[in-house]
Amino acid sequence: MKLAVIGGGGVRSMFLAKSIAQQSEKLHIDHLVFMDTDEQKLRIYGGMAAHVARILNPALRFELTTDAKRAVSDASYIITTIRVGGDHMRVRDERIALAHGVLGQETTGAAGFSFAMRSIPVLAEYCELIRRYARPTVKVFNFTNPAGVVSQTLRDLGYDFTYGICDAPSGMLHQFAALYGADPSEIAGECYGLNHLSFFRSIKLRGREILPELLSSPQTYQETDMRFFEPELAQSLGCILNEYLYYFYYREKAVENILHSSQTRGEVIEEINRSMTAELSKLDIENDFEQCLKCYESWYGKRENAYMANETGIRRTAPWKFDIFSPDSGGYAGVALRFIQIMESGTQGSMILCVPNQGAIPTLEDRDIVEITCDITREGVRPHPVLNADHRTLELIRRVKIYERLASRAIRLKDPQAAVDCLALHPLVNSYSLARPLAQSYMELNRAYCGDWGQ
Repeated sequence: MKLAVIGGGGVRSMFLAKSIAQQSEKLHIDHLVFMDTDEQKLRIYGGMAAHVARILNPALRFELTTDAKRAVSDASYIITTIRVGGDHMRVRDERIALAHGVLGQETTGAAGFSFAMRSIPVLAEYCELIRRYARPTVKVFNFTNPAGVVSQTLRDLGYDFTYGICDAPSGMLHQFAALYGADPSEIAGECYGLNHLSFFRSIKLRGREILPELLSSPQTYQETDMRFFEPELAQSLGCILNEYLYYFYYREKAVENILHSSQTRGEVIEEINRSMTAELSKLDIENDFEQCLKCYESWYGKRENAYMANETGIRRTAPWKFDIFSPDSGGYAGVALRFIQIMESGTQGSMILCVPNQGAIPTLEDRDIVEITCDITREGVRPHPVLNADHRTLELIRRVKIYERLASRAIRLKDPQAAVDCLALHPLVNSYSLARPLAQSYMELNRAYCGDWGQ
């Protein structure tokens, strides 16, 4: 069975390769292709990924290519993780929003709309190739941000073989398993909402409900990403919150912290990636992999410890290391592989995925893409119904979903009015007078990628 990765020259390619190679025999994956349009990054990061895969499973056929048709041909599963315009366009997206006093975070904030404007046309081209050349039963897992808008728009365009994936919910569950000294496989959660805007209404460890004790335990707010929230907020809502909800519940703090910081998150990432790539380009991946790995760990550790630090004022301090032989940490590759395992085994399983709502969350339309715990079988995906949810969480979800619907319309139809409307309704903009210049700035910024939009 063939699995392809579109965007295989990304700096996290080794994570993907490790996850897939560790499980390839069990999942009957014998052919893995990493494709990227950036030859230098494919050589460096794709090359390091190939080296890791060979160490873990020498029998796995691993291929690097810049040819998208070659990558997707006869593939059973495909992961898309692309960054159209590179890191510098992210910086410009975020700075434009901040210049208007609006949060510039690239997935949750207004900048996510600009990122989606560039990403979706390219992903649609890949989906057309996939429709023509991949296996008829192909499944595509999109990790390209902003995953909520991207997943909604791809489905609205008719690409029903696409699913949105994110490692934030599974990552939070793994943190809670660590609190109890448990294996991640022993913990499960009932999640509902949208990508980067989801809530856990139940968390069970070995079948025992632990949500109330998590909400009341000081450790939760000290040792997990719930550190971004005050206990009173989570206890009032009765939910565990996705860490990106920080931007909604502490909006003015996030903007103030970023404006008072010397760098945005995008600028931090751009600087780290540029320095790391320059250093790695001088090293011999095949003959001096250990030195490459040391370089990578040094730079990527800085990136990890800076996660949400400028926005929250809270910095991670744990040392970071890439261990080739440790068990898979279950990042976004782990989410995709969980789906593959269920499908290929022919059994039923549950997992958190971005899929059509199908009546699961009240107040949303059936076609709305939501992030939710689902039952998965070969016959299809069924989201778990959400009963008696807090009206405050439902209202925030509804409002952001309207933004995503309008964003999808704007991008599919190149509709300037829908662009203004979606940003005006976004809770982190919430102003028509701000939305108009923002939309105009993003249309001008992305003209080289999207062409002119109608007047």
